[in-house]
Amino acid sequence: MSVEYDIPLWIALPVSAFLLIGAFLTLTGTIGLIRLRIFYDRLHAPTLGSSWGTGAIVIASMILFSYLESRPVVHEILIGIFVTVTTPVTFMLLGRAALYRDRSEGSPLVPPMDVAPPPSKETTAEPAS
Repeated sequence: MSVEYDIPLWIALPVSAFLLIGAFLTLTGTIGLIRLRIFYDRLHAPTLGSSWGTGAIVIASMILFSYLESRPVVHEILIGIFVTVTTPVTFMLLGRAALYRDRSEGSPLVPPMDVAPPPSKETTAEPAS
């Protein structure tokens, strides 16, 4: 059984635009994940696709299904909220676990915990006479 929908152009264009934007942002995050070498750099790239990419796809879905069902469809906002809230927390925990591991193994990528940061120029400058 096939159901065909006649979607007007004024609905199809923004839905298509949001889908393409979401797909492009997700692709950009995926390429960044593949291309970046260091784990800490790789943490940032996928968040682009999972936050802004998901947001654009959710907006496209809301527009399309609001038109098809002839009522506002906003329950999909929950998907965007859950993804937006859980993704940064997950990546923060991954980053902290990797930092703990690298510090305990003595990795040259991260400074040890007991090393103070270098003093800024304001604190090392000689007072003017």
